[in-house]
Amino acid sequence: MIQVSRRRLLCALAAAPLARVAGPAAAAGPAAAAVGASPYRKLLVVVELKGGNDGLNTLVPYTDPAYYALRPKLGIARDAVVQLSDRAGLHPSLTPLHALWSARELAALQGVGYPQPNLSHFRSIEIWDTASDSDAYVRDGWLARTFAARPVPQDFAADGVVVGSNDLGPLAGSRAGTRAIALSDPQQFVRRAALAQPAAAAGNAALAHILKVESDIVQARSHLAGSHTFDTAFTTDAFGAAVKTACELAANPAGVAAIRLSLGSFDTHVGQAGTQARLLADLARGLVTLKAALTELGRWDDTLVLTYSEFGRRPKENQSAGTDHGTSSVLFAIGGRVAGGFYGAPPDLADLRGDGNPRHALDFRAVYATVLDRWWGIDSRDALGGRYEPVPFLRA
Repeated sequence: MIQVSRRRLLCALAAAPLARVAGPAAAAGPAAAAVGASPYRKLLVVVELKGGNDGLNTLVPYTDPAYYALRPKLGIARDAVVQLSDRAGLHPSLTPLHALWSARELAALQGVGYPQPNLSHFRSIEIWDTASDSDAYVRDGWLARTFAARPVPQDFAADGVVVGSNDLGPLAGSRAGTRAIALSDPQQFVRRAALAQPAAAAGNAALAHILKVESDIVQARSHLAGSHTFDTAFTTDAFGAAVKTACELAANPAGVAAIRLSLGSFDTHVGQAGTQARLLADLARGLVTLKAALTELGRWDDTLVLTYSEFGRRPKENQSAGTDHGTSSVLFAIGGRVAGGFYGAPPDLADLRGDGNPRHALDFRAVYATVLDRWWGIDSRDALGGRYEPVPFLRA
């Protein structure tokens, strides 16, 4: 009932990018000083490739005959692959990322997955967002648990911001103290948030909760106000607009610890070639633009960008010029402090599971452990529910 009432209360904001503000309001204070004093001065940007991106056609094993045997129509021709080594290369739509690879600022994390994989979109992304075992159901996202255990300074505008989606994903949480915002454009948010006016609600707990949400919105508005004029030219596609918003947030002295972007759908059961090529081109242009804008801000070296998807695609193409739900896939880690190269292991296409999917080589929670232990310097065990050995894709 409270949730319904809250939606009604915020209906004036429905046309705005704001979807939700979770947790208590930020306190006013010297935000720039807080950013410098906190481990969260290092920004994390996670990019969800919605729908299950096909890792085999993203990082192509172009010397493996089994790859072409499994994909006589969908296999990327060897002479079209952007070669990174004598065995693997990028999809041609990812050509702009080659400069990052050459600069050793791009790491390819191969065979990333988890035991007993689930092939349901909803359940698998829930596993990724909560960093849970496949048979465990956890309420809070892994970033929300991190921020609850090691709070982001109250001077920050928010713990994290989700751009372009109402789903908070890894930032979703019910624990007191976590603050997450979903929006697509900070300036529109600031204008629309002015409609929210906090008030008192003596003796009515439900109304007090609703008005607390309004108060959070007003507080977030005060921190997100302001803008930066970039020399960097942003692309006009939807992902390019999300990248621009992320960069505006990174430019804001109030600070945020994490930003989540999304792109998709990569659910390519039918006609995969054209759809994936278009989406990967958007991804590559967006990531290159992100680097340019963050470099302009002087924040490239303190930003880590991590792509992920709920699962990969099955190695064998289907009869509809597409691929079906798979298991392990490839992730990219990008940034000025990334130790570029290959990590994990490529899928063994000659040793597939009974369902025709590859076995995973690298648990995705080891990637998260790298973010927590090595990027932010936070003990990852509480947030991840156990010890996972970090992957050495970050420079000291």
